[in-house]
Amino acid sequence: MQKAVGSPCLLQTLYNTKKMRRYDIDWLRVIAIGLLLIYHVAIGFQSWGGMIGFIPSTKPWAALWTPMAMLNVWRIPLLFFVSGMGVYFAMQQRTWKQLLTERTLRIALPFVFGMFAIVPLHILVWRYYYNMEPRYIYDPGHLWFLANIFIYVLVLSPLFFYLKKHEGSKAVQRFRTLFSSPFALVVVALVFIAEALIIKPIPYELYAMTGHGFFLGLLAFFFGFCFVFSGERFWQMLITWRWMLLVIAVGLFALRMYYFGLQTPVYLIVIESQAWIFSVLAFGHKHLNRNGKVLQYLSPAAYPVYILHMFFLFLGSVIVFPLEIPVQLQFVLVLLFTLGGCLLSYEIIKRIKWLRIFFGMKLRANSA
Repeated sequence: MQKAVGSPCLLQTLYNTKKMRRYDIDWLRVIAIGLLLIYHVAIGFQSWGGMIGFIPSTKPWAALWTPMAMLNVWRIPLLFFVSGMGVYFAMQQRTWKQLLTERTLRIALPFVFGMFAIVPLHILVWRYYYNMEPRYIYDPGHLWFLANIFIYVLVLSPLFFYLKKHEGSKAVQRFRTLFSSPFALVVVALVFIAEALIIKPIPYELYAMTGHGFFLGLLAFFFGFCFVFSGERFWQMLITWRWMLLVIAVGLFALRMYYFGLQTPVYLIVIESQAWIFSVLAFGHKHLNRNGKVLQYLSPAAYPVYILHMFFLFLGSVIVFPLEIPVQLQFVLVLLFTLGGCLLSYEIIKRIKWLRIFFGMKLRANSA
């Protein structure tokens, strides 16, 4: 009996028959959005924040960037991986047309709405801070991510449905066997190294509206789908190697920060990025694959928080930065103002049926 429970065939059968909601993936989405919010708040406390369109504090906090530098090589790629995983589950009970309709409503519509109705708000706050004349300016802004995701769905969904249709084929079984081996992680890392060597991004972590960000996202979206499609054997392999992956990630981060600096070879940055992502996926699957009231609240809130956070971040910066208080307290206050404003808005949005759809929410809270 012990042998049967651990057999690859039974593991795959259990994985396929459950088609369960992967709560660890929901948690990772929430955590990734939370890290994004913290990261964007931290930019306002860097001396160069104003040069990339943020509202800078007059009291820089340079030490804050050390943990942010650890995050910036994997936080956005992680979101792309998680988005690809989400498509796997979204297509289980849908046809190709149904999936495109659902993704149009959940991704394309919020992107267009946000570009014309939400991003102009934080641009107005930004112009107010710099004493510029108020002007309505529409722009993708931080919502570029949604445009990328929608394009990936259009491009890759035919392949995904083909794989789903031939799930029992020998080719798919060989594919799953490959992904049950640590060799698969090497292959994935090599693909991302090739992307970086071809595109030559400077810096590597410049994702927004760049060719590097687009192609890295496309690869991460594809492999995210593949990781879930591969079945439970892949995830058990990740868990087995989780500590080694974490050691590699921490070691390469230390080399990047304290030895190579800005001269870090791009292939080392890619390996570090992938090691962080693999270890986060592994620890998440082992420890976060459970539901709860906190997740039930935060999971549907994450999308509206992402769409709205730049407006409340800029507004909080305008209010807090003039205060003569320690920089650490400024950071906490701006972070709390941003999160509080987003969650308060979410409480309003979720109660207005016609408004929910513009923020990527289901029309009914319990709809599939």
